[in-house]
Order: sequence, then structure tokens, then C-alpha cells
Amino acid sequence: MGHVSLDVVVLAVIAGLFAVVSGMNDGGALLATGVKLPTIRPVTGIAVLVVLVAAMPLVTDKVALTFVTRLASFEAPGGRTAMAVAVVAALVVVTVLSMTGRPTSLTLAVVGGMTGAGMGWGLPVSYRSVAQVLAFGVAAPIVGGLLGWGAIRLLTATTTAAGLWRPHWAGFLLQGVAYAVNDAQKMLAIFMVALGFTEARPAFTTLAAVLFGLGAMYGLPRAGRLLDRELIASRPPHGVAAEWSAAGAVLGCTAAGMPVSMSQTIAGGLIGAGVGYASGKVRWYAATRIAAAWLLTLPGSALLGWCLALLVKGLAGLDVT
Repeated sequence: MGHVSLDVVVLAVIAGLFAVVSGMNDGGALLATGVKLPTIRPVTGIAVLVVLVAAMPLVTDKVALTFVTRLASFEAPGGRTAMAVAVVAALVVVTVLSMTGRPTSLTLAVVGGMTGAGMGWGLPVSYRSVAQVLAFGVAAPIVGGLLGWGAIRLLTATTTAAGLWRPHWAGFLLQGVAYAVNDAQKMLAIFMVALGFTEARPAFTTLAAVLFGLGAMYGLPRAGRLLDRELIASRPPHGVAAEWSAAGAVLGCTAAGMPVSMSQTIAGGLIGAGVGYASGKVRWYAATRIAAAWLLTLPGSALLGWCLALLVKGLAGLDVT
């Protein structure tokens, strides 16, 4: 058995922890839209998501490759250590904001952490790709909101309360597919860098999916609360409209290989549905608080990633100029 270097072990462990945290952070958001419908029980929903997260990257891993190759060259020497620094920075920022009542996007935090850590470590960073990812990240919840506005009007005009379970199941599945081919691939990307492979492999997509499921089970009660109760006084049609609109917006971004936050896009879809159907009153103070956290996340994680990379590089006695 060959020698396994310390940076591989450290990043592999961090990748596993990150997958659990992703489940805690994202799983609740994916299930929150349907909590007022008895159609999909939480355990069933999590099981479906686990299968999709394991299987869909085998169909396309385009977004995972964006994380690995387009933001910064993490295949270069020191790339594993820089990636570990990036993930730690992202987790710290998300944790701090969540503890202060400002839940945010783990995807934005990872993009910021990778950019800052890449800069601090001296890796080639593509500022053009970073700008493109940021632009798509801003556009996704806006597009989700516009689609949500149209979806709620169509849904209320064509579907009765008794028949809502059908579009809910279809919307949940489509939303799960969209998450698996886009946002979820940040988990796979870290395993790719840790273990040095450049295509989705069933063993690691399954591992990431199982860890995601464990995190989702643990974090569901807390993670879904903001979307379900605080952001909008929702009724079942709002959640179904948000599922369809978020899935449409995220799948569009996937075609361009751009990672976006599913939780952000769902929030946009809920706001659009609330505006489009007056009984779903949007609580704008909560929306403003979420938006402020989003604005802080990327620059905050980039700055922390840069500082941590310089610190680790200095402690290792490497040239930081």
C-alpha cells in the first residue's frame, strides 16, 4: 500500500465534514417548500435527495469541474492545502453568520473561500470566471422570483387543492435533479481535489450523498424554518411554485456550468410566488436580512481564505511573495 500524504488525509476528512454541513444547510431548504403538504414525508424526501445526489453527477459533472478548474488551479502544487483552507474559511463564515441570525449560502462562501485561498497561496486565479459565477449567483434568485410569480398564477388557475400533490411531487423531483447537477457538486469537487481525480466516480458520489443525507436529517428542523415560516406566510401552492421556479432557474445555470445556490434560488421563488399571490405575504425584513448576509458572504470568505492561506503558508516556511 502506497504512502498517503498528510494533505490528502486532511482534505478528505474536511470534504466529508463539508458534505455533512451541506446536508444540514441545504437539505432543509430543499424540503421546506413542501412541509405544509403531507405528500412527501421528510424521510422519503431525504432518501430521494440522497439517490439523486449520488446518481446525477454520473450524468454530468460540469459544475464540479467549474469549482476545480475554472476558479483557480487547485491541481497545482499546494492545491490540496489551499482547498482545505478555502473550505475552512467558508465553514467559519457560514457558521458565524448563522449564529448571528443571518443564514447564508454555503455555495457563495465556498466560491469566496476558494478565490481568496487561491490568491493567498499564489495559485492562478481566473477573475473572469469568478465574476461569471458571481453574476449567475446574483441572477439565479432574481430569475427564480420572476418564474415564481408566473408559476403561482398558473398553478392557482389550473390546479385544485386536492390535485396539488401531483405538481408537488413533480416539482420536488425536478428541484432535486437541479440541485444534484449543480449546487450539490461542490461536495464532489472537494473530493476530486483531495484524491486527484477529474471525473465523477460512483464511490465518491455515493459517499458524498450519504453524508449529505445524515446532515439533512440532523439539520432539517432548523434549516427549513427561515424559508417556511420567517420569509413568507406561505400556503401550499407557494411552495410548489417555488420548487418549479427554482428548478428552472438552476437548470438554466447548469447548462452554462455555473454553480449557484439552490437555497438562494428557492428564496427568490418563494418571494416571487408571494408577490404573485397576495395571500402569501412576504416578510420583507427577513428578506432584507437574508440579502445582507449574502452580500457579506463572498467577500468575507474570500478575505478569510486569503488570510488563512498566507498564515498557513508562512507557518510552513514557504515563500508567500
